[in-house]
Amino acid sequence: MLIDQKNQIRIKLKTYDYKLLEECCSKIIDTANRTKTTIVGPIALPQKRKIYCVLRSPHVDKDSREHFEIRTYSRVIDIKEPSSQTIDLLMKLNIPAGVDIEVKL
Repeated sequence: MLIDQKNQIRIKLKTYDYKLLEECCSKIIDTANRTKTTIVGPIALPQKRKIYCVLRSPHVDKDSREHFEIRTYSRVIDIKEPSSQTIDLLMKLNIPAGVDIEVKL
């Protein structure tokens, strides 16, 4: 199955806070809907867990450890056939700090 990927914007969002992620996705979708473009997504990618193991005491009790984890949430939004107005509005969009955004044309 061949998919024509000309004239498509792929926006990939990553963050540690899923509430910020949902807020950003809704802002992007609202902006794209105002310009009457076709949107695919947001597609939820699997969350990544990074676990860190730390000794509680620096000298004794090697068996006593603490575990910390960081979860990374990510979403993908595809915008099909974007107009120049859509691109301008997306560039002016205010994305909160803590959200990593990657745009591919």
